[in-house]
Amino acid sequence: MTTGTTASGAGAAPDTSPGPQAPAGPGAAAAGTGLRTGLKRRHLQLIALGGVIGAGLFVGSGVVIRSAGPAAVVSFLAAGGLTVLIMRMLAEMTVARPALGSFYAHVREALGHRAGFTVGWLYWYFFVVVVAVEAVAGGRIIRLWLPGAPLWAVSLVLMALLTATNLVSARAYGEFEFWFSSVKVVAIVVFLFLGALYVLGLWPAASGGLSQLTAHGGFAPEGVGAVLAAVVPCVGFFTGAEIVTVAAAESAEPERAVAGAIRSIVLRVVAFYVLSVFVVVAVVPWTSKAIEVSPYAAVLDRLAVPAAGTVMNAIVLIAVLSCLNSALYTSSRMLFALTRNGDAPRGFTKVSASGVPRRALLAGTSVGYLSVVAAWLSPDVVFSFLINSYGAIALFVYLAIAVAQLRMRRGLERDEPARLTLRMWGYPWLSRLTIALMALVIGAMAVLPDSRAQFWLSLLTLGVVLAAYEIRRRVRRG
Repeated sequence: MTTGTTASGAGAAPDTSPGPQAPAGPGAAAAGTGLRTGLKRRHLQLIALGGVIGAGLFVGSGVVIRSAGPAAVVSFLAAGGLTVLIMRMLAEMTVARPALGSFYAHVREALGHRAGFTVGWLYWYFFVVVVAVEAVAGGRIIRLWLPGAPLWAVSLVLMALLTATNLVSARAYGEFEFWFSSVKVVAIVVFLFLGALYVLGLWPAASGGLSQLTAHGGFAPEGVGAVLAAVVPCVGFFTGAEIVTVAAAESAEPERAVAGAIRSIVLRVVAFYVLSVFVVVAVVPWTSKAIEVSPYAAVLDRLAVPAAGTVMNAIVLIAVLSCLNSALYTSSRMLFALTRNGDAPRGFTKVSASGVPRRALLAGTSVGYLSVVAAWLSPDVVFSFLINSYGAIALFVYLAIAVAQLRMRRGLERDEPARLTLRMWGYPWLSRLTIALMALVIGAMAVLPDSRAQFWLSLLTLGVVLAAYEIRRRVRRG
């Protein structure tokens, strides 16, 4: 067993600096943290790319199409645009002030200790639940090929394998995510190519054209309200793009890597979500029940691609494993970052010789194991509660990021304008509009029947974290 080493500052006063400076070179320790800079720029590019390509795109998009019709394309475009704005705001802060924990540190600096504590723990909770959700989803896919295997056992095996990968080093995580994301990208590019051939009438026995967009009740058969309501779940599908800013602390060139990854997010959003959903509704009638089950498989079936279902199940499994891999990594790094300011027990500050915060990683994994067991013992009560209690958390975090950017930008323009090498577009008006739109999405989630339970249980989670902060603050004062 590798002997652990404690990050600089353990046992001392909390570190309230904005974050570590750029490390000296590849493989070096990130200044004052004990983490290693094992992630290369190609890793970060694919981490950012893979962060927005999950099972939500391959499966969940079908639910949106069935609720909004072909106009779901507009819903995804609106949600993607909002996500792009949030990521641009986050990129501005990350490039100006590279920090361990990324937006946790930025929110803490701009909005105060309470806000930072809350955002950090909410984000950690979000991803430890994601660990369990993705492990269960992966187990269900594998059971299609191994029907006799217990779901809980398969899910735990998947978690154990990817936990072992993350325990090796950040570079091991980066390599796995690089290849996972590469497969997803190739799959989507091939899908878009085949769909374009069909729409253009170049596919065998294809009539081509765009008649499916209006053939079954029009482009927006359920009305404008349904299109706007569909924006709420669509925003959730884009969650994960921000992981690259968390991973930047373990790269040799955090500022350049983040700037490059975020700048290309517009193309990714348009190409991988909007265009692929457009292909689905242009090839298959939106009223088809097959779309709700698996929209991409429905298109491949329409094109008579051999073994379409098996191919899509394999791709979805890769997407699930990618999300599971990233969730394990992100939850451990956020917990590690929380220790830097005394917002989490100092024991989680310990890192291995290879620069992995193993205790922080195993803490999140343990919660994931318990959640998988809950999915087996109490799927309709405990596991259902866990799923609903994290549904709006990413939106709360995004709103805090936007507010923090607006406040931090003022300070940077006044005191350190040279740091603003990457700027939010249309500041301050576009920043304010983004905040208003994000608040509107959260408000809509509170009243729409399909998302109401998730909002209120997520609000309960927020209340628990705020109460924990107050208890911690009073204990320290007492």
